[in-house]
Amino acid sequence: MKKLYLSKTDKKIFGVCGGIAETYDIDPTLVRLAVVFLTLVTFVAPLIVTYIVAGFIMPRKPQ
Repeated sequence: MKKLYLSKTDKKIFGVCGGIAETYDIDPTLVRLAVVFLTLVTFVAPLIVTYIVAGFIMPRKPQ
């Protein structure tokens, strides 16, 4: 089972999208585009709140 961590290297705001991309081995730009699209479709607030909460509760990657 894969463990989800915040990204240390591919980080724009909190590293949530970069962490998801690293975990599932996909392009982080695609993850960011999906987040922007979903944010617009869900009328902004739900996904932004989820992103901020994820940024605080996701663990940092151990070294």
